[in-house]
Amino acid sequence: MNGCFPVAGLRCLSRDGTKMAEPGTPRFLLVFDFDETIVNENSDDSLLRAAPGQKLPDSLRATYREGFYNEYMQRVFKYLGDEGVKPQDVREVYEDIPLTPGMTDLFQFLNKQSSCFEIILISDANTFGVESSLRATGYRGLFRSIISNPSGPDGHGILVLSPFHSHNCPRCPSNMCKHKVLSEYLRERARDGVHFEHLFYVGDGANDFCPMGLLSGGDVAFPRRGFPMHRLIQEALKAEPPKFRGSMVPWESATEVRGHLQEILKKC
Repeated sequence: MNGCFPVAGLRCLSRDGTKMAEPGTPRFLLVFDFDETIVNENSDDSLLRAAPGQKLPDSLRATYREGFYNEYMQRVFKYLGDEGVKPQDVREVYEDIPLTPGMTDLFQFLNKQSSCFEIILISDANTFGVESSLRATGYRGLFRSIISNPSGPDGHGILVLSPFHSHNCPRCPSNMCKHKVLSEYLRERARDGVHFEHLFYVGDGANDFCPMGLLSGGDVAFPRRGFPMHRLIQEALKAEPPKFRGSMVPWESATEVRGHLQEILKKC
């Protein structure tokens, strides 16, 4: 399939029932998580490879509080800076994190189908790490938007980290609710006249479950098999099936995601 255009006889409506944008606008929104979805590690854990002795002091580790991980990582960034760890040292760690199995295959497929998919990334990691990793792999250009906690060198050349936003969601960490992030993104694109036919979401973590409430019929969740997002969707399907309105396609290799997206395009 060389393009992504409406097929005669099919209704060209978005997922909310409104008329689609003009031809040439991507028909589908594809959302990626980062840690343990695009890359095969938790990048915050990988960051420790830049620390002295590749570990953190027990006194620092003891400051972690459930639901306030971003605050904890702010202290980790400060500790690294105080210990003389440079942004380039940290960048090299992020650049060396391996992609998950099959992710290169999926990205190569998406490169060829850029007219069909608008691709964004929503991550509770940090912008410095995500950007460093994607640029090293050569796939930064796939993504229209990278939405993550702001980070980067300050005026003294020390990496600093900030929370993305505040919210009232009781299920999510204090610094980021991905449901709120994705809702705001969809509203922003709607103001631009862009209405997607379907939403596809590739993730793994518990915080990737919250935006599942935005899925409707024809939308697809791609949870990494055996990870928290997969388990939470399974539990929701058993407890309250109407609350999960999309379909679920678990994956172990991102090649499985590519195969499913290929089949969707064949039906268009």
